[in-house]
Amino acid sequence: MRLLADPLRARIVSLLAVEALCNCHLVEETGAKQTNISNHLRALREAGLVETEPCGRFTYYRLRPEALEHLASELGELAAAAREAQNLQRKRPCT
Repeated sequence: MRLLADPLRARIVSLLAVEALCNCHLVEETGAKQTNISNHLRALREAGLVETEPCGRFTYYRLRPEALEHLASELGELAAAAREAQNLQRKRPCT
């Protein structure tokens, strides 16, 4: 989740949700520098959110939907637990 909190990474993820893009496309779409885009893509790849596809001298990046589905599932479970605690007005007493 911390990865997606960065506005540029969030923009990259939203762009990759629509289509596979190479670094040059992402630079064009975001206006960020190539090295900055590369660093963000590396972080997203290492976290397992994107995968690469070599295509000649370019590398295309694609979002891994199963990684986002896993994250969404975990967030859904947290939301359900928070709703239950709120409905039961559960709170730990101070000592």
